[in-house]
Amino acid sequence: MKALVYHGPGSKAWEDVPDPVLKDPTDAIVRVETTTICGTDLHILSGDVPAVTDGRVLGHEGVGVVTEVGPECTRVKVGDRVIISCVTKCGYCEYCKQGMTSHCQTVGGIGWIFGHLIDGTQAEFVRVPFADNGLIPLPADVTAEQGVMLSDILPTGFEIGVLYGAVKEGDVVAVIGAGPVGLASVMTARSRGASKVIAVDGNKFRLERSLDFGATDTIDILAGGNTVEQIKELSRGGLGVDVAIEAVGLGPAFRTSLDCLRPGGHLANVGVHGKPVEFPIDRDWINNLTLTTGLVNATTAPELLTEIEQGKIAPEKFVTHHFTFDEFDRAYDTFSNAADEHALKVIISNG
Repeated sequence: MKALVYHGPGSKAWEDVPDPVLKDPTDAIVRVETTTICGTDLHILSGDVPAVTDGRVLGHEGVGVVTEVGPECTRVKVGDRVIISCVTKCGYCEYCKQGMTSHCQTVGGIGWIFGHLIDGTQAEFVRVPFADNGLIPLPADVTAEQGVMLSDILPTGFEIGVLYGAVKEGDVVAVIGAGPVGLASVMTARSRGASKVIAVDGNKFRLERSLDFGATDTIDILAGGNTVEQIKELSRGGLGVDVAIEAVGLGPAFRTSLDCLRPGGHLANVGVHGKPVEFPIDRDWINNLTLTTGLVNATTAPELLTEIEQGKIAPEKFVTHHFTFDEFDRAYDTFSNAADEHALKVIISNG
């Protein structure tokens, strides 16, 4: 089969590799129809994830059709059209039972293994461990484009941003960073009943698109003025927002998220930070704040799938570009230059 293979920092190739085979009785093989690219894939290509070694097939998101199942698979069967979850979960270890599948102990304490510790989904076929838990049936009335957003991005913004941030009916929410994950938080915060969602970014295209995702207000950090004060002006009584969702992963964004909170507010950190950030506890110990972090568990995909079917959310809005499997280089170039290309998520399809 053909697959996109990592060959060290800055090097990848669409090349022939052996077809995957069943290794364990709970495995399944899926023929990948549709996949996409995540910011994590770019981190891998930059050499930021040393656990990814030469020869690894990239990718952790996809929709496809089951072509083979192990003898202990009881839920999935050959011919099923499925969403491939980015998190592998055994379902029976302590962390899986707690719902924290991102730390599944059976697969080594980290549920993200596709394109990381085992071969991933940017390929014609992929082996899926614990397939009964890692494959989600895709209804006939849900498109592959909608479904692939449930592999990772939409559950990430929802779980780590909205749920961990405890967004509730009537809350005022600021989403710092209107990239794909930030927009996933915008979309699902509105569906959870937030009265106001403020998108904060320096990219005009993303800010304009955020209104389509449910943002009620936008703030351009490059337009001048004090960003924190502008956010607070949009909050109840000017005291600050109920929830700030940090979806950038940089120190200034973290500080803005913290500074715009009202007493009793919640900072939900979704961004991937490569460097330490400062938490001024000498100032904020008195403010009754809550700070949460997390790696997506991807357990909410069925719930989000129902919301798609009911028309409450429309994840197809993330898609800005389409490519075929023989255009992976172009797809990566586009996604790597998202600001210039006005790209949110790119779809790569097999034919």
